[in-house]
Parts: sequence; C-alpha cells; structure tokens
Amino acid sequence: MTTTPPETERRSQLRAGRILVGTAAIVLVVGCGPNPSPAPSPALSCAVGDSVLVRETLYFGRNRPGGTVSDSEWQSFLADVVTPRFPQGLTVMEGVGQWRSADTSAVEQERSEIVTLFHPATEAARRSVHEIALEYKRRFQQEAVLRERTPTCVRLE
Repeated sequence: MTTTPPETERRSQLRAGRILVGTAAIVLVVGCGPNPSPAPSPALSCAVGDSVLVRETLYFGRNRPGGTVSDSEWQSFLADVVTPRFPQGLTVMEGVGQWRSADTSAVEQERSEIVTLFHPATEAARRSVHEIALEYKRRFQQEAVLRERTPTCVRLE
C-alpha cells in the first residue's frame, strides 16, 4: 500500500479546485451570454417572373377574459385595423388553436382566426404587422398573438 505525502495530496486538491473553478467560469460565461443567433437561412432562389415577398401568418385566439371575441368584434377589428394596413389583400381562415396559458399553465383550446399577409421585407410592413398584434392584444386582453414569418417566392397566374 502506498501513501502520498501530505504536500503532494494538497497540491492535487488545489489543482482539482482550480480546474473546477475554471470549468464553472466557462459554463457561467457561456450560460449568461445572449441567445445564439438563428442559423442563416439558405438564399432564396425564385424563378424568373416570381417576386420575393415575406409571408406573414398571424394567429389570433378568440378567447378572452370573461368570454370570447364575437364575430362582429372580429369583423370590426379586421376592417378597422388589419385591412387599412394591408389593403392590397390578405387571407383569413378559421381554426381551432391549443396552447398553454402563461397565467394558469392550463392547456386551452379556442377558436382562432388565421390571417396570412404577403408584403415586401420593409421596416414599414414589419411595423404594421407589429401594430396589428399590439392592438389585438390591447383591445381583447390577449397574452399574445403568434406571428410566423417566412421569405417566399410569389406569382399571380
């Protein structure tokens, strides 16, 4: 049986402590950094005659505290808030959504309106979509409006 002299054992413990502290510092720095940037998307290659636009899809839940957004309230919102910002056209579909509430952690199902817009990739268009979502949240006491953005090739045939 071999024994290590006390001085060698102490040095070994100090070295292990330094490694542990160094590793913890690296983990702390990496863990506290900003979220990584999304991976760059591949360049969009459209056919001749296509236009490059942004396809923006918004999901509006119809449940709200104390009830639901009525059909007439939805139609007014669409006419007064969405259409003036995108008068060139849009598509509205009805759906049923499911999500987990941030307040209660309960899974909720609700009627939803799904609005699809196509617009140029400009700051003005991006701001208009943001304003639509903010107004819906304000007007109907919503936690969120889901917003999906994708560059796409479009053509009217």
